[in-house]
Amino acid sequence: MSVIGTRNRKSKESSGETKVYNIRRLRCDHCCRIHHELPDFLIPYKRYEAECIESVLTNPSTHAVPADESTLYRWFVWFNHFVDYWIHCLKSIMLRTTLEKVPLNLTSANSETALLRIGRLVGNAPKWLGRIVRPIVNFNLWLHTRSAFLSEDS
Repeated sequence: MSVIGTRNRKSKESSGETKVYNIRRLRCDHCCRIHHELPDFLIPYKRYEAECIESVLTNPSTHAVPADESTLYRWFVWFNHFVDYWIHCLKSIMLRTTLEKVPLNLTSANSETALLRIGRLVGNAPKWLGRIVRPIVNFNLWLHTRSAFLSEDS
């Protein structure tokens, strides 16, 4: 990877304050694609820091994140939609990189909540969301989750 510049990335903290970070832009020397080097506290395509999203997912009724209800709802839908995919990605990464035994019964057929199933792989200590995001992004398995709505006339 070669550094080709930087770009600004905004993110909201748990206090509600918006911060601007200078993110490095990198070009792959083999495929010429451009990548952005995100710190662990940012999640691709999300405007709030990982700590905010994690606190809402972990404690839905006692969080102190200044976000509206529709944003909180979208975070829950996003997490529950992708949790099985992330579990399979993490299991695949573990099989590729370690000789440890991978837990096999972590699919959606279990009666456990999504948070408990993912916690069995990455733990439930603080920053568990970053422990999900980082390996999946680094193995280029993160799915593009932004969407654009186009009118019928375009």
